[in-house]
Amino acid sequence: MKNLALFILIAISLPLISFKQDFAEPVQLNFETYFKGKPGENSPYFALTVLTWKYSYESTTYRNRVVINLKNEISIDKSRSWVKWDKIKNEEIKANLLHHEQGHVNIHYILQLESDRVLKNRNYSVKNFKNQISDLANQISKYYDTMQRNYDEETEHGSNHKMQARWDKIIEDKITEAKAATLADSRK
Repeated sequence: MKNLALFILIAISLPLISFKQDFAEPVQLNFETYFKGKPGENSPYFALTVLTWKYSYESTTYRNRVVINLKNEISIDKSRSWVKWDKIKNEEIKANLLHHEQGHVNIHYILQLESDRVLKNRNYSVKNFKNQISDLANQISKYYDTMQRNYDEETEHGSNHKMQARWDKIIEDKITEAKAATLADSRK
């Protein structure tokens, strides 16, 4: 028997948030609870949400097969997430900004669903499973980090309302797909 605790922390420093959650639904943001940090003076953004992903696992080898017990967690770092209140001129800007930041949380929620499903449903080599899990986790991390960056770039940090609506649909579809895949895997 081998036990291994492996943690990956991804801080995405895009206009992004600390929460611990279950897999039911993404956390719904509000400025009062999740944005407690001091704004970055030189940042051109109106808000920053800092998200993390951590996973760890215990492994057991049985008859030349590795079985892992995965712990998978995402969170919003409240103390490092912030909003520049002096830039918020009206309620519409405030609502649009919060909506955009919610998109980051929703993408991170997809990361949690998919990483849990993908990491649990692999056959790992007894001799190389630690590297295989690490490599797979890094691939997942890079994929969702790129998605977060693309989300910001294409929506112009939420100011391009047409692209924001397009991304809202993309994110909604990906959540639906990830939940369906998780459900299908659980029935196997």
